[in-house]
Amino acid sequence: MTKKNSILYLNPEDKKMINSVAWRMMVGSAPYQYEKMQALSFLYAMVPVVKRYYKDDKEKRIEAYKRHWELWNTTPQVAGLAAGLAAAMEREASMNPDYDVSSINATKVSLMGPLAGIGDSIFWGSLKVIATGIGVSFALQGNILGPILYFLVYNIPSSLARHLLPVIGFNLGTSFFEKMNKNGIMPFLTECCNIVGLIMVGSMACTMVTLKVPFVYEAEGATINVQEILDSILPNALPLGLTLLCFWLLKKKNVSPTVLIILLVVVAIALHAVGIL
Repeated sequence: MTKKNSILYLNPEDKKMINSVAWRMMVGSAPYQYEKMQALSFLYAMVPVVKRYYKDDKEKRIEAYKRHWELWNTTPQVAGLAAGLAAAMEREASMNPDYDVSSINATKVSLMGPLAGIGDSIFWGSLKVIATGIGVSFALQGNILGPILYFLVYNIPSSLARHLLPVIGFNLGTSFFEKMNKNGIMPFLTECCNIVGLIMVGSMACTMVTLKVPFVYEAEGATINVQEILDSILPNALPLGLTLLCFWLLKKKNVSPTVLIILLVVVAIALHAVGIL
């Protein structure tokens, strides 16, 4: 495969435009608003594309800006793939007067869910959990590598995705997701990432959440350790129960994370003071 046939190859003009799109997509959810969610960040990223392809037509530029000022929301790390696809479609629209421009926004909207499913599974459900687990394990030992490894493990793949996916999307065009759906790759990839993420969350609940009962009873010369009995029934049952309780409070009772943290600190201090925990 020659360089010019590579999926990552762009000619100088395209490369300059797509690099600008990639950097602009970095704003992600920063300008988030509840009416159209991440629409402003997507519109901001598409400005170089619109200016290039509709340089001499003010009316078409305005129409293009309005096209991209529509509801948009997905995982920021993978949003660049849709931006690259949209840029490729804008290129086609600028060259073909009969091109159905409504298909551009339709394609964007149809990609929000699949991209979020993959992006959330990889970057929030798996990679961030793995990075946190690695970082915390070092930080608990007082090792400065904790925060450094967390930063590297999470941000290197994220940054690569943010810069490479717009290029891939621009080169492949709309055929990319059609092929993935036909081959069944997308549901399979999402399912695999969800499984990995759940495994990591489960392991962190057992290894990084500490909750023990210190009660030790003596009856007729025998010593009964409550914690050992609980561990013989189900090891790490209390940390798991506490994790599930917190999850239930966050999701079902809409308790804010800040309130939950304060509540846990207060309850832990009170129970430790009376010797229960």
